[in-house]
Amino acid sequence: MPLDQAIPTIDDRSFDSLLDEVRTRIARYTPEWTPVWTDVNDNDPGITMVQVFAFLAEILTYRMSKTPELNYIKFLQLLGIELNAAEPSQAEVAFPVKATFAGFSLIVPAHTQVTAESADGGPPVTFETERALIALRPPLAAVLSFDGFSYISATKENTEATQGFEPFGPGAADGSAVLLGFDHTGVFPAVEVDLSITTLADPTKAGAFKCGLPDSPAFASATLRWEYWSGTDWRRLSLLKDDTVAFTRSGHVHLQTPSSGMQPGVFPPEVKSLFWIRALVQNSQYERPPKLLAIRTNTIAVQQAQTVQFEVIGGSNGRRDQVFTLGNTPVLKGSLNLEVDQGAGPELWQEVTDFFGSSPTDLHYVLDRTSGDIRFGDGLNGAIPVANAANPLGNIVAREYRFGGGKNGNVPAKAIKTLTTSIPGIDDNNVANLLAAHSGRDEETLDEAKKRAPRSIKSRCRAVTAEDFEQLAMEAATIKRAKALPLFHPDFPGVRFPGAVTVIVVPDSDDPTPLPSEGTLRTVCAYLDQRRLVTTELYVIKPTYQRIEVEADIVVSDNADLADVKKRVEQTIKDYFHPLKGGEDGQGWPFGGTIFYSRVSQRIFTVTGVESIKSLKMFLDGVETQFCGDVTINKSGLLFSTDPQIQVHYRFED
Repeated sequence: MPLDQAIPTIDDRSFDSLLDEVRTRIARYTPEWTPVWTDVNDNDPGITMVQVFAFLAEILTYRMSKTPELNYIKFLQLLGIELNAAEPSQAEVAFPVKATFAGFSLIVPAHTQVTAESADGGPPVTFETERALIALRPPLAAVLSFDGFSYISATKENTEATQGFEPFGPGAADGSAVLLGFDHTGVFPAVEVDLSITTLADPTKAGAFKCGLPDSPAFASATLRWEYWSGTDWRRLSLLKDDTVAFTRSGHVHLQTPSSGMQPGVFPPEVKSLFWIRALVQNSQYERPPKLLAIRTNTIAVQQAQTVQFEVIGGSNGRRDQVFTLGNTPVLKGSLNLEVDQGAGPELWQEVTDFFGSSPTDLHYVLDRTSGDIRFGDGLNGAIPVANAANPLGNIVAREYRFGGGKNGNVPAKAIKTLTTSIPGIDDNNVANLLAAHSGRDEETLDEAKKRAPRSIKSRCRAVTAEDFEQLAMEAATIKRAKALPLFHPDFPGVRFPGAVTVIVVPDSDDPTPLPSEGTLRTVCAYLDQRRLVTTELYVIKPTYQRIEVEADIVVSDNADLADVKKRVEQTIKDYFHPLKGGEDGQGWPFGGTIFYSRVSQRIFTVTGVESIKSLKMFLDGVETQFCGDVTINKSGLLFSTDPQIQVHYRFED
């Protein structure tokens, strides 16, 4: 039952029920009037007084049953449900080194800040590097694909990063390889080479992720041997780490070059002498040959956040339930390191979700990430910070925390490009993110919390029903919508597969076709896997979209502006079919929802100025649908509309 229906109803009786009840009790409670009061119809004065009473009673009970919004919020808090804080967006940014830099490599420090312009015209969106990066001066100047017989240049495709390329050729057979050439003069020293590999996902395919046990190992479909060119032959190169599982998913490959032995060479069609490393396919069992969007060096993960260190929050007065507030919000989960000096030096306190399990001596605090409020215990549940006479106003210090988040961080590709502080040697003009930032989410609204509350109570952190899977999937990551399909296996569509559950997840995004990243899918997988039944075979997949195109000829009222009506009709149609804010309720187009011709017409008529519709045509995936007929879509599919073709004119122009 939805939470708004779970609010206690003081009295649900209506005017008619109250009147009927009083009429039936007249004889029982006024026996002395029974011989006289025999007329209980509307014309009797006594019944008139009863009607007045019933009318007033109905109004009073109605108002009493309308619980105020504040009480509603208190019900949520009583259940332990708070609004989820905003979440930061993620991206990968390249930091190229200037060709004029004297050294071979340099360090980009951790928490280096780089900004992007805000889409709403507000202050720039700040991102920070997650860790330090060793950036190499020699650029990746050439990429060659070797299919076992000949070399094919993929340098242009790798640089443009639009169409993608097959690193091992169309067959990816044993003996095929991808060669990476670095432009450098002099000795190539021992250094860690960090390659960022971005695979090219097929948007028409679901891309299912099977959820196994936590931290289960991933085994590659091929064995790759990394080598370097010694001038005469290829020699083994030390592989430190491969997140890509042999180029089957996006990630990083970490290599260690030798202290000596690397020599330049020429491999046609490349005519320049370069230092080469390669990935050689030793044993290929690829189900599908890998296809890459790009290979980049000097690339590192960034997060929409800023780091604050040694912020003095205040001083303890020794009272119960003390509350202090951080200077910046929203606070990133798990980023706050809080110290309290009770006279014996700074001590690190631990964050907990509540004080129910805290003893009087536990150094615990509760953090509201949205408001930045830090609450301490009362001496019974959680310790009280002792006042420090030597530092009465500043013995509570946030040693470090990070803040940031929101959908405004989901900036497009190549938007994260401005360093806040110049780093000597870094080419400021070419810092950029190859792909759009993702996973940023605004703070949860009260309406969203109301919808989440009953499911949270019902599921109890266990995924059993379809609703449980959907609710927990939305808790796992920046997921706006989720759809659980019982008995559905992505490899056997149309077949009822016992024990299988497939969850479709749609991220929170303004894109007309929101698609989750691989990281988001894996995050949801890991989260659901710990909460599923042992007998459930679980998959998490991307949504599949169908394009709906609308062509309409609209007659506009004489006093309306043609351009304005056209613009609003186009936006109305796009919003109506949007996967996150479309549909009749504005909560997103329903999965597999039928398109009703009459409702599309009604939606157009909601635009002020529309007088009539001369013609209305719809095309699903480029195919015209039946005139005036309803349109069915894939059972678990979603819709999107980008450019409705709308013609508008006045009546007298006919």
